[in-house]
Amino acid sequence: MSIFERYLTLWVFLCIIVGVIAGQLMPETFQAIGGLEFAQVNLPVGLLIWVMIVPMLVKVDFKAMHQVKDHIRGIGVTLFINWLVKPFSMAFLAWFFIRQLFAPYLPADQIDSYVAGLILLAAAPCTAMVFVWSRLTNGDPLFTLSQVALNDAIMVVAFAPLVAFLLGMSAIVVPWDTLVTSVVLYIVIPVLLSQWWRASLLSRGQDSFDQAMKKIGPWSITALLATLVLLFAFQGEAIINQPLVIALLAVPILIQVLFNSSLAYWLNRRFGEKHSVACPSALIGASNFFELAVAAAISLFGFHSGAALATVVGVLIEVPVMLLVVKVVNQSKGWYCKEI
Repeated sequence: MSIFERYLTLWVFLCIIVGVIAGQLMPETFQAIGGLEFAQVNLPVGLLIWVMIVPMLVKVDFKAMHQVKDHIRGIGVTLFINWLVKPFSMAFLAWFFIRQLFAPYLPADQIDSYVAGLILLAAAPCTAMVFVWSRLTNGDPLFTLSQVALNDAIMVVAFAPLVAFLLGMSAIVVPWDTLVTSVVLYIVIPVLLSQWWRASLLSRGQDSFDQAMKKIGPWSITALLATLVLLFAFQGEAIINQPLVIALLAVPILIQVLFNSSLAYWLNRRFGEKHSVACPSALIGASNFFELAVAAAISLFGFHSGAALATVVGVLIEVPVMLLVVKVVNQSKGWYCKEI
């Protein structure tokens, strides 16, 4: 784990502080940045999001999908969790906590937006950080790679319909053209660009590819942190006025991560999958493609929205919670390997 990845939560906290202070000291500057839009896409943020996503996708080898058949039980469990459990369980948790339990403590005009942000966060499975989590649990690298490649392929066609359906269930109207534009901008084009780049690097040899990955590795996290500074600069007023919002939004996210990782881990054991597959399966089932969620939230609802803030809270708690899941699955190997 690089220093950026290991201390991601600390960097996010610093971004909150820097962003909030900068937004209060230089409001006109950030208003000008917010105004740099084309077709409802903020150009500086769009560029940062491409820098976030593309280096991650370069690591994904879509040819690895032929290995799916070698881990069919683990693949089945993670697909079930990623596409049938996690988005719908988050929609329920968002309804229960945000619309019901916590509603009196949240700004009424942002309730729908918070719900939308949580749904966006859960609708896309993790692409990049899961390689780190898998490595920390001695997970099967071929399983991890094939599952990520399969999830990314599914995401190209399933993300927009799934988000539209869940937002519709939550009585949130989203323009289809904006949603489809987000998918094309932040999934389809980055996938095509990254795979062209990957093929170009590999044509020069594995060493060239590895050296390039080492150089561009920090790009994603750096671009993410820069995006967060912008987000918190715009969200600063809301955060200062209601700091409790962040803690309340973290509750359904935390429950979702723990529930989905536990369910995936247990199902792999029930189906007789080996521990080195169950670990990355549980981790893929629990973590989110928060970069895509942040991008989609900004495109659909804007910088100042509760949706953008909700996805940022996902970034805030992702690393410490996932490290907890890593610790649990590592320490429970003895239990897992006992005969049922």
